[in-house]
Amino acid sequence: MARVLVTGGAGFIGSHLVERLLSQGHEVISLDNYFTGSKANLLHLLDNPWLELIRHDLVNPIMLEVDQIYHLACPASPVHYQYNPVKTIKTNVLGTLHMLGLAKRVKAVILLASTSEVYGDPLVHPQREDYWGNVNCLGPRSCYDEGKRVAETLMMDYHRQNGVDIRIARIFNTYGPRMAINDGRVISNFIVQALTGQELTVYGQGTQTRSFCYVSDLVEGLVRLMNCEAFAAPVNLGNPEELTIMEMARKILAMTGSPSKIAHRPLPPDDPVQRRPDIGRARELLGWQPTVGLEAGLTATIPYFAAKLQEENYQVVAHPHG
Repeated sequence: MARVLVTGGAGFIGSHLVERLLSQGHEVISLDNYFTGSKANLLHLLDNPWLELIRHDLVNPIMLEVDQIYHLACPASPVHYQYNPVKTIKTNVLGTLHMLGLAKRVKAVILLASTSEVYGDPLVHPQREDYWGNVNCLGPRSCYDEGKRVAETLMMDYHRQNGVDIRIARIFNTYGPRMAINDGRVISNFIVQALTGQELTVYGQGTQTRSFCYVSDLVEGLVRLMNCEAFAAPVNLGNPEELTIMEMARKILAMTGSPSKIAHRPLPPDDPVQRRPDIGRARELLGWQPTVGLEAGLTATIPYFAAKLQEENYQVVAHPHG
């Protein structure tokens, strides 16, 4: 049994990870400032004696004794990370520095939740870990993209200079229950719009592609990466099944039986045209690949949003059906 710290433990991915670690018998500390995370995500776990919740903002250091650190804390959707870009870059840089300092001091293994955004608007397809990316370091998304790139740099330098045992996961689009309604990401946007009868907002022509990984698959990848033999290079974790935004919109309309129409809006700046992970390294190193298909993943996700919307008194006009 390990003592495990999960920063961002009340977030969408963090809460699923906390649940998984508790089920394996670990002692878990969830650290969150609740900017985008929510205690509601952990409510069903609060009677577990092995879970401890700490409200803390990682821009300030913290002293803890732990064996493993999953460093997930950071707003991860454009709506949230552009709301306060200075705070986002601080969380990425100072937060990662403080967690690395902690890992160094207590000799913990630290895993950074990095992102496919380090590849920017990629000129190489699919994206492999040895691709350096095509990132606009001055644009509105750079607080997140460059923030994560600096976080990776810090991880590598602490590893080389101080021998800290690091893992870097480059996470591609992830979805599932416990995503926030106001998340601003494509799947949550489409599901909420479809269920409430609003137009589905597609930016540009909707020909841009994404690859969507169900949250349980991602958590499995994170746990395997943390517990594999020492491996300091980044590892892509995502679903290589690629589809266009337009295909996703039509799929969600069909699965919700929604009367909503599709509305096109101008493409935001630096929006990647294509995104698909090469997961050869994860397959080889971790024996990992996604097992939940899009249909099954959406079947589990749509009812969560329907219930959440009703809870918050939204007018739900469509209902999930298989």
